Amino acid sequence: MVNKIKEWFSIQLVKNPGKMVLAVILLFNIIFFLVAALVISALSLDGTEKMGFIEAAICTITMILDAGCIQFVVDDIGKSGIAITIVCLVVVLIGMISFTGSVIGYVTNYISNFIENANSGKRKLNLQNHFVILNWNSRASEIINDMLYSDEKQKVVVLVQSRKEEIEKEIEERLADTVNRENLSVQKKYETLTWIKRKFAVRKEQFKKNVVVMVREGDVFSAKQLNDISLSKARAVIILGNDINNTICKFEHRERIEESSRGNSQTIKTLMQVSDITADEKSADNQKIIVEITDLWTLELVEKIIEAKQVEGKCNIIPVKVNEVLGQILSQFCLMPELNSAYSELFSNRGAEFHSEHYPYEDEISFANNYFANHNHALPITTMKKGNDTFAFYVADCDKDIHKKSAVATSNYRVSLKKDYWMERKNVVILGHNSKCKHIMSGFTAFSNEWKRNGEEIVRIVVIDDKKSLEKMNYYKEYPFVIRTVEADIYDKDKICSTIDEFVSDNEEDTSVLILSDDSALNEDIDAKALANLVYVRNIITNKIKENPNFDAESIDVIV
Repeated sequence: MVNKIKEWFSIQLVKNPGKMVLAVILLFNIIFFLVAALVISALSLDGTEKMGFIEAAICTITMILDAGCIQFVVDDIGKSGIAITIVCLVVVLIGMISFTGSVIGYVTNYISNFIENANSGKRKLNLQNHFVILNWNSRASEIINDMLYSDEKQKVVVLVQSRKEEIEKEIEERLADTVNRENLSVQKKYETLTWIKRKFAVRKEQFKKNVVVMVREGDVFSAKQLNDISLSKARAVIILGNDINNTICKFEHRERIEESSRGNSQTIKTLMQVSDITADEKSADNQKIIVEITDLWTLELVEKIIEAKQVEGKCNIIPVKVNEVLGQILSQFCLMPELNSAYSELFSNRGAEFHSEHYPYEDEISFANNYFANHNHALPITTMKKGNDTFAFYVADCDKDIHKKSAVATSNYRVSLKKDYWMERKNVVILGHNSKCKHIMSGFTAFSNEWKRNGEEIVRIVVIDDKKSLEKMNYYKEYPFVIRTVEADIYDKDKICSTIDEFVSDNEEDTSVLILSDDSALNEDIDAKALANLVYVRNIITNKIKENPNFDAESIDVIV
C-alpha cells in the first residue's frame, strides 16, 4: 500500500507538478489552521475571554490575513499572558509565509504561465470559417496582405515550427504598409475638398485593417495541434513549402536548395495529416486545401493523395503549381506588359475578380449569349468540365453581380477578322535568374510556336547572368529564340549596360527588360541584385533621354 502511494505521488509530481504543489500548500495550511486554533483555544486563560474552537479558528485566519486583528485574541498581554501572545505572533509569521505568500506566489505563477501558454500557442482556439496557413515562406505575407481587400473581416491562423516573433513582425509591417498606402491614396483623392468635407469623405472610405492574424508555434504534423487551431472548421487550409531563405549556414542553405529542387516530402506529410482531419464526417463541408507545388515529384504524390483521400463535399484538394504559373505570367508580361494591370486586379481581392460556380453544361458561345441576354453587371468568360461537374467562370466585382439581372440594350453589329494580322517581333532582355527560369522559357516557347511564320522567330531574347547560372541552364541552347547569352556578374556594370544599350539600339520594336530576383538567396541578399539591375536599367533610360530628348522612354518596358 505504501509503495502504491509512493508510486502515485511520484507520477503525479511528474505529470501535474503545479497541482501537486497547490495541494500540498492547501493541505499544510488546513492542518496549520486547525493546530493553531486548538492551541489558541487551549491557552485562553480563566478570567479572560474564553474562546471556543470555531472562534479561535476564525481569529487565526483573520490574524494571518491582517496582523492587526491579533487584538481580538490578545487584548492585554498582562491579562492574556506571554504564552498566547508568542503563539499568536508565530501563527501570524508562519501564516504569512505558508498561506498568503505561497498562495499569492502560486496564483501569480499560474497567471504568468497562462499568458505564456497563450502567447506560445498552447491554448485551444474555438474558431470557424477561418483560414489556416501551415508553414511559412517568402510568399506567405502577401496571401494575408491580399485579404485586407476582402469585403468581410477575415481570421487567419498561421502554424509554424519556429520564428514566431519574426513572422509576426513581418506580417505587421506588411499590413501596416498597405493600410498606410491605401489611406494616403484616399486622402489624395479628396485633397481638393474643404477641410470638413475632406474629413468626412476620408473617414467614410478609410481603409481599415480587417484581418485578424494569430501565429502559433508548434508541430504542423501534430493532429492535436491542428485540432487546437480548429482545422476541421476552417474555410480553407493553405499548405506552403518551408522557406529556405532563413538558413544561417551557407552550406546548409545549399543542401536545402538541392533537396527542395528534387521534391518536398514535408508537404506530402502535412497534406496527409490535414486530409485525414478535413475528410472526417464531423468536419465542415466543402473545405478547400490549397497545396503549393514547386516540383514534379511532389505534384505526382499529391495527385495520388487526391485519388485516395479526397472526399466529395468535404475536402477539395487543389494543387497549385506556383513556379509554373508565375513563370508563365512573367513571360506574358514581357510580351504584353499591359497585362500587368489586368492580372494585378483579377488575381487579387481588390476590384474585379474571377468567380466560378456550378453550371449546367453549355458550349462557350451559348453560355455567353444566354448570359448577356439578361445580365450586364459581370462578364462571362468560359465554361469548363471537371470530372462530372461543369463550372462557369466570370469576371465581376462581387458574387452578387453575377446574378444581378437587368435590361440589356441590344443593337445590330458586325465583327470581322483581319486574317492577315500578325504581331510585331518581341525583344526581351533577361537579367539574372530564379527558380522559375524554365517555366518562363516555356511561356516564351508557347508564344513562339503560336506565332512563328516561315521559320522566322517572333521572339528575340538576350540573357545576362553569372556563369554558374548560365551553365545550369546550358546557356539556353535548347531555346532557338535566345540569340545571345552574356556572362556578367552583378558588379560588371559596363558589360551589362552596354549589352542592353546595344540590343535596344539594334531593334526598332519595343524592348522588355525582365529583372529576376533570386528566390533561393539568403534573407539578407534577397532582391539585392534585382535592385542593382533596376538601377542600371533606369540609368540606361536616363542617358538615352539626355542624348536624345525625343527618345521614347516607354519603348523600354521594365518587368521586375
